[in-house]
Amino acid sequence: MHLVESAPFNKGKNKVYSGVPGNLVAFACRLSFQRGFEGNVSFISKTQLIDHYIKTLGAFHFGGRIMIIETQAALKLIAKYFKNQE
Repeated sequence: MHLVESAPFNKGKNKVYSGVPGNLVAFACRLSFQRGFEGNVSFISKTQLIDHYIKTLGAFHFGGRIMIIETQAALKLIAKYFKNQE
């Protein structure tokens, strides 16, 4: 994935929508399955968000700023964000 960001109006306590970044990542995982890559995706994290992505997305820290979401974590994200669409 490259550059998953929330719009300025959708950050902080007064955000308009919740779960947008997780939903976008779940979409990328679903696309990975559709393209034959078993749900695996990787991305470069901002350093201060590494622990957050481990906790919220089930990603693992590969090294440096590289984060990876593997099949099982991808399945959980897809189930969470696309419950009624599969």
